[in-house]
Amino acid sequence: MSIVVTGAAGFIGSNLVKALNARGETDIIAVDNLTRGDKFRNLADCQIAHYVDKEEFLAEVVGGHWDGEITAILHQGACSDTMEHNGKYMMDNNYQYTSLLLEFCQAEEIPFLYASSAATYGPGKNGFREEPECEGPLNVYGYSKLLFDQVLRQRWDSLTAPVAGFRYFNVYGAREWHKGRMASVAFHHFNQYRETGKVKLFEGADGYPNGGQMRDFVSVEDVVKVNLWFLDHPQVCGIFNVGSGRAQPFNDVAVAAVNACRKHEGKAPLNLDAMVAQGILEYTPFPEALKGKYQSFTQADLTRLRAAGYTAPMLSVEDGVANYIQQMLAD
Repeated sequence: MSIVVTGAAGFIGSNLVKALNARGETDIIAVDNLTRGDKFRNLADCQIAHYVDKEEFLAEVVGGHWDGEITAILHQGACSDTMEHNGKYMMDNNYQYTSLLLEFCQAEEIPFLYASSAATYGPGKNGFREEPECEGPLNVYGYSKLLFDQVLRQRWDSLTAPVAGFRYFNVYGAREWHKGRMASVAFHHFNQYRETGKVKLFEGADGYPNGGQMRDFVSVEDVVKVNLWFLDHPQVCGIFNVGSGRAQPFNDVAVAAVNACRKHEGKAPLNLDAMVAQGILEYTPFPEALKGKYQSFTQADLTRLRAAGYTAPMLSVEDGVANYIQQMLAD
């Protein structure tokens, strides 16, 4: 009997596979699209039982090939590009695919853990609680995630197996190197600093000062721990925010990333003002393409997650980014 991880060669998926391995679990079906072949690197140090292309896997699921063979599906595969404007592509990948896997898990009576997104909240004018009045996505990516959450809510009373959805906030950490412009700001700051000796952030917008827009930045280490906790507690169902529970400015990420690099270089840490004064931190004009489509503030309300029984602390930007930079420097 196997555990399925979709998006297994991606960022969160590969971290989940690695964490399952650390628990002694190697009977893992890795599902992904390796059209971009270099993503294999995220699985090269992992142990899996089988790899299946994402379209082939869905056809096999519909055809009954996996009936009675799977114990749980951890569904991380999706199109996560918030600037993707092809609605049909987005809905096929993020809504239809997820819906078919839900039906399979319900029929097989096995747990279904899936990735939703904080993009469901849009600007968050009414807060970031897992409630309809807080939701209002700014793009089709956010809507593709919200629609599945909405449909699932209508079915809660008739579910035949556990389902948990995770509204990830701004995730950063190991194995995101392939994400290009969609990689975390911590990843980009590390590479910018190593290449040029400086990092760049957007100028102020929406009433925030330069680099002052605030997000809930959550380490992939914590994201993985949440997923495994729910795998171990299948009686706990629902839609849950997964973030640090605190909003921190992008400036904090820049300072943490630069100082982690400086520590490696044997240099003393600097504060924000010193970095700006020395030209280590620069601000660039806010992109026109993002105006009206940008979350300038996010902060996960973890009330529901904590009430469900998950009590582990979440890493701050200062600690989580420092850990991440150390990992990249060691590679």
